[in-house]
Amino acid sequence: MSNILIIKHGSLGDIAQISGVLKDIREHHVDKKVFILTTSSYTELLSKCPYIDSVLIDKRLPRWNLLYLLKLKKIIKKFKFSHIYDLQNSSRTSFYRNFLIKNSIWSSTETALNNGEKKKDFDHLPVLERFKIQLNKSNINSIHALKPDFTWANVNVENLINKYFKGSFILIFPFCSPQLSKKKWPYFNELIELIKSNHSHIEIVTAPSSIELQDAKRINATIILNSNKALSIMELAGLIKKSSFVIANDTGPAHMAAHLGKKGVTLFGPHTTAKKVSIETENFKAINVNDLNKLTAKEVYLQIKDNIQLIN
Repeated sequence: MSNILIIKHGSLGDIAQISGVLKDIREHHVDKKVFILTTSSYTELLSKCPYIDSVLIDKRLPRWNLLYLLKLKKIIKKFKFSHIYDLQNSSRTSFYRNFLIKNSIWSSTETALNNGEKKKDFDHLPVLERFKIQLNKSNINSIHALKPDFTWANVNVENLINKYFKGSFILIFPFCSPQLSKKKWPYFNELIELIKSNHSHIEIVTAPSSIELQDAKRINATIILNSNKALSIMELAGLIKKSSFVIANDTGPAHMAAHLGKKGVTLFGPHTTAKKVSIETENFKAINVNDLNKLTAKEVYLQIKDNIQLIN
């Protein structure tokens, strides 16, 4: 029995997004073992994924580290992968194809291009559409790629929530990577004040990562931790699943919320579009503006007010 390898290094939002793709690949290769090559940050999460049989870790050391590359090549060769599905589609994975993994059938953005089509043009398509095309070009009937279902990732956190409060809550993610500060909407506290003044029965909650703890203290919301530590990805998924509504910047948790089927909204400035990153669903919507600094708390509140009024 030959094996299948999927490559996806991250990020968090990307991992949530490929849930449908993973299911399509699993259903196509039902008689084979499916492995995924990822970073250590996602080992625990992907070990729980029902579409994956085993997880391999890529430390992503510099390419001039020949000893590491040879070790990685040896590991990959050991499993005799017949098919490689490159869902990262990066310069690193292209390098792997050319120098580490030569005797497998390879699926990537490059193999999905039509004659005369350029990768830069293909990359303008919404990300989930690109995955669907990639799978179809690999003779996989893509059924789930456009509708990722991340519910496999969540764990029950009801006991944890009950330590803080009981009742309905809105979950906010007012953070973003320091390198991507242009994604950060600056008026979460003003929005929280509007919500609390008009809907006093609703708790406002946030769940920061370990590097966001100090920022979280400046937000007027209940901070959810587990034993004074940031929640794991699976605990975070469980918290999102229990929430009544999610409000977030364009970050990983926003993508998680979208593909957990939650109602919510994410705020987009000019850095990209909600359509390109495939974040909008039937329940989860985006507010797109040219300048996040000019988007007022009142404007956001008026757009989400009807949803909030439905929360018991």
